[in-house]
Amino acid sequence: MKHFMRMVVQVWFYFYCVCVWRFLKFILRKLTGRCELQRICYNNKPGAGRSLKIETSLKASKNKLLQTAVTVHPDAIEKTIEDIMALKNVNVDTNPQLSVSLQACLLQIVGYRNLTLEVERLRREAYDADNNQHEEMLHQLWKLLKPGVPLEARISKQWCEIGFQGDDPKTDFRGMGLLGLCNLVYFAEKENASALQILSDSLQPKSRDVGKDDFSKTSKLEWEMKKFDKSIGYSFAIVGINITDLAYNLLISGALKTHLYNVAPESPTLHHFQQTFCFLMQEFHKFWIEEDPLDIMEFNRVRTKFYKRILKQLQNTDMALCPHFAASEGLVNL
Repeated sequence: MKHFMRMVVQVWFYFYCVCVWRFLKFILRKLTGRCELQRICYNNKPGAGRSLKIETSLKASKNKLLQTAVTVHPDAIEKTIEDIMALKNVNVDTNPQLSVSLQACLLQIVGYRNLTLEVERLRREAYDADNNQHEEMLHQLWKLLKPGVPLEARISKQWCEIGFQGDDPKTDFRGMGLLGLCNLVYFAEKENASALQILSDSLQPKSRDVGKDDFSKTSKLEWEMKKFDKSIGYSFAIVGINITDLAYNLLISGALKTHLYNVAPESPTLHHFQQTFCFLMQEFHKFWIEEDPLDIMEFNRVRTKFYKRILKQLQNTDMALCPHFAASEGLVNL
């Protein structure tokens, strides 16, 4: 009975809030002479703050035209905006800025949805050793990370030198599919100096304190081995695939909208997603060093802590993660 009453109260509160909100929107429309979409576009600067509010407003609408506006084909955006303007009785001649602002918002909203579909398609595409394109990408990754070092064989322990677990990298792509490989190649190509430095760091030994008692009981050679018996880092490629999973989860959950709406004046693309991956790789490497874990067994703890930090940053609607991009203030005022 107690649970039933709680459910009744929650349902009543929901409908109460909906009714109050619709009443407030009606009052604001009468007082300002502007519909909700106009108020959002005119009172918010370009970027995530504005696009997120437009998206919420459209999805919450009772009108089917407005509800489906967030899922239209990019080529149909202009026609959709014309229909919205007509539905809201907005004069295009006296309100030219509204259609321009709505177009910018819808390009971002629809583009984000299409980006998630593209990323999901890559994730679901399994690595195929019989696919020449897949094999070429894998060999390109080797050449970018090990310049001047020939790969002795396709199946080789050499792959461990760039952070794969075994002698055949294809087994490591099972979780993220081709998306993991695409991101690694993009990072190694576009941020080559950074990728090479991180790879080098991940292979460096990690010094630890050895007491005098330990030193007295061991030879000089054994002491040197004890002093540098742990790696500073991790398996580069495996962590890259893991960070791909992290970026994928941020994208699918919608958390990455804040960043992408602030850095992509129009439609977010795979290019934006992969640059975000590059940023996350660089930031995770710095975070890993700051955390100073004892060994790789602490990876999940460090990753979880890093993920929470990124999520917290993305709660700020002005946040643009990548330093390569300007924040929303730098966007064209569409």
